[in-house]
Amino acid sequence: MREYRSPDGLTWKVMVKLPSHSSAMLAFQHPDGRSSAGDRYAWLNVAGATALNPRERLSATTLMESLTDADLARLFRRSMGVSGNRDLIHMT
Repeated sequence: MREYRSPDGLTWKVMVKLPSHSSAMLAFQHPDGRSSAGDRYAWLNVAGATALNPRERLSATTLMESLTDADLARLFRRSMGVSGNRDLIHMT
């Protein structure tokens, strides 16, 4: 696990989830921790670091260590909310 400070000053916990032979999901856990509704995720495609056997998985620890702060910022900007079941526009 690693921490990322977003431009608005919030400190998010970052975890590598679902590593495959060539990609992984990065989960950004919202600081309030009350529910997953505020969490975000982004897909990380790893060029050149594929496992030789498609059944093998990339190491989550190695992937996390390879990410720079600039990589995390780019992935956070491209991330999507985990919960898509929210009202985006308040209807009256």
